[in-house]
Parts: sequence; C-alpha cells; structure tokens
Amino acid sequence: MRAARLTGAAVLAAVFLVPAAPAPAAPADTHSVVTWGASADRIGDGAPDRAYRLVVRTSAGGDDLRVRLSNAFGDRPLTLDSVWAGTRETGARLVAGSNRRLTFGGARSVTIPAGGTVYSDALPGRLPAGADLVVSLHSPDAAGPATGHGMAMQTSYTAQGDHTAEEGAENWTGTTGSWFYLDAVTVRTPARTGAVAALGDSITDGWQSSGDLNRRWPDYLARRLERAGSDIRGVANEGISGNKVLADGAGQSALNRLDRDVLSLPGVRTVFLFEGVNDLKADSGVTTADLIAGYRQVIARAHAADMCVVGATIAPFKGWCEWNAAAEAVREGVNEFVRTSGDFDAFTDFDRILRSPYDPARMLPVFDGGDHLHPSDKGMQAMADAVDLSALDCDRTSP
Repeated sequence: MRAARLTGAAVLAAVFLVPAAPAPAAPADTHSVVTWGASADRIGDGAPDRAYRLVVRTSAGGDDLRVRLSNAFGDRPLTLDSVWAGTRETGARLVAGSNRRLTFGGARSVTIPAGGTVYSDALPGRLPAGADLVVSLHSPDAAGPATGHGMAMQTSYTAQGDHTAEEGAENWTGTTGSWFYLDAVTVRTPARTGAVAALGDSITDGWQSSGDLNRRWPDYLARRLERAGSDIRGVANEGISGNKVLADGAGQSALNRLDRDVLSLPGVRTVFLFEGVNDLKADSGVTTADLIAGYRQVIARAHAADMCVVGATIAPFKGWCEWNAAAEAVREGVNEFVRTSGDFDAFTDFDRILRSPYDPARMLPVFDGGDHLHPSDKGMQAMADAVDLSALDCDRTSP
C-alpha cells in the first residue's frame, strides 16, 4: 500500500506544476473555472512571521492554476512575501519536485488592501481533478483581524518562520483546522466546462462528516460529476457553519456575502442554494414569507449574473435542541415554495431524501450524524446522489 501511494504521488508530480517555459496566450476556446472555494470570514487575529501550509481538494482539472487570496475582513493591508503551490504526498510533506513559487504581477510579494482580494499569476502546468493541492504562504507582519475559513474539516499545517519553499514536513510542526487567507483556486479549462457553487450553512460546510476524508456532500457531488463526464466539473463549497440567509451572525448572511463568495467566482454556471434552517429555528420570528423573500433576492441576483439557481428543500431536524412546532411549520411552508413555485430553475428535495417515513419532521437514523440536524457520511452521500446532474448544466446566456 505504501508503494501504491508513492506511485500515485509520482503520477501527480509528472502532470502537475511541472516547470515550463513562459506560457503562450491562452486559447480563445478556454476560460477560467473555480476548482476549489471556501467562504471567507473573520477567524481570529493574524500572527507575524507565521506560515501556513493549506491542504485543499480540487474538483475540475485544468491548466494554469491561480489562487485567490483574501483580506476581506482585515482592517489593515496584509503582506504575503512568499506563496508556493505543490501537491501533497502525506501529512505536510509534498511530492518531490512539485512545489513552485507563485507570483503576483511578476513579483514574489503581494500586499492586499483591507477588504480586498488578489489573484496570483497563472502557474503553467496541469492540475488534475481530485488532487490534494497544497498552498503554502507566509506573512512577515500579519496583525489584526485574519480572513479565512474556520471549519475546514481538513488538517492543514503551521510553522514559525518562512518554510514555504520546503517540500519536507520537518518544520511544519503545528496543525490547524482552518484555511487562512485562501478562498479560491481556479484553473483554465475548455470553454464548455462550468462550475456549481453550493451556498449553504454547516451541512454544506461538512459538519459531522469525517474529517480529512472529503465526505462533505459537495465532495461527493464533485466525484459524481467527474465520473459522469459532465461539463460541470468545478464545485465550490461556499458553506459557513451557523450561517443564515437573512441575518449576519456566523459569517455575513448569504445575501451579504453572495457577490464575493459566489457571483465573483469564474466559470460558475449554477448556484445551488441550500440554506435556511438557521433562520427559522429557535423562535427566531422569521416567517415563511421572510425566507421566501430572501430566496427570491438570491435568485434575482444570480439570474442577473446569467447564472441558474437550483434550490433545495430544508432537511428535517426534529430532535435538535432548537426544533419546535413553529419552526417546523415554517420549514414545511418554505419547502412547499421550493417544490412548487417555479422560481428556481430546478430543485433537489433533500427533505424527501433524508426524512424518516415514520416521522417526516425527523431525519432517518441511518443518515443522522448523531445530533438530528447534520447528516452522517451516508447522509451526505445520499444528498449528493439525489442531485440531478443535468439540472446543474444550465446556461441562461443561451438564446
């Protein structure tokens, strides 16, 4: 098994981030598509002379990798003086020869203004689908609010001092369950290839799925799309644990983060909206009409950006501490809207897939991650299997 893992790693090294001559102009029949994404939020304070080795899983394969770095929640400029990308062998160790420096307008260092984002220059070479991409970055003087994604469900690594160019794991002795400063990775693909962005809360973020195994429902969806040979290959997971459609709290609301986290991502053809349970639970006072109005705003803004919107029914959560009959009534009313209004371009009925036939307000035990709100790995896979892949391959720009 050890030999098999090394053989697979060698294959990745052969096709990904191989040093190349200056790239020619991109062909006109290609475009940029997001292959990984994670919603930005404030995650504590920045630390000077700290390096992060961030592990992410790609969806769409393609050429000319670029990373998007974010200082969206910073209150001062953020300088990153060394950023590298490679593929992982195991733990914090990279495949030999895969680690390469990223530049920004030709420079090795970049300063991102408070509230801003920046893309790296394209890195010539092929990045496969389903690869463990590792982005290593260092800031000499980070301070103040740090931007990133708190609940990664993936172990990444930290070091004191700049060890970003190293492929070994010796100096990467710390671990973190968050992604710092990185919120998107893109590749160049044939123009027919598109992506879907999953806008959601902790269920989309992957809570109660198995950590470090990529078993969030969008991960299962990405693997289905790849196996099916769909023109939709990119999957961006834009879930935030505790997030709401209507109100800020655990991250900015879906309405307030929609532009940055979804509409700005290249190649997104379809928005998959699965959110609302945090709005309606715990005697929040949010009505069916309130949540429907929020959904309609997401739909209108996505349509204005020539994107389709697939809606999902809110899953059952009886047994969770904040469930009550009033919240259940709102959930049922919202789900009826999702199924019958025709406002969405398509819908997926997660409620029907996950609910118990004996008590429709409760999740089927085999899919329950244990808290009666978040699905298990089996539940996550059942959700992904329920998605009509053809509904994701939508193009509102066609005549």
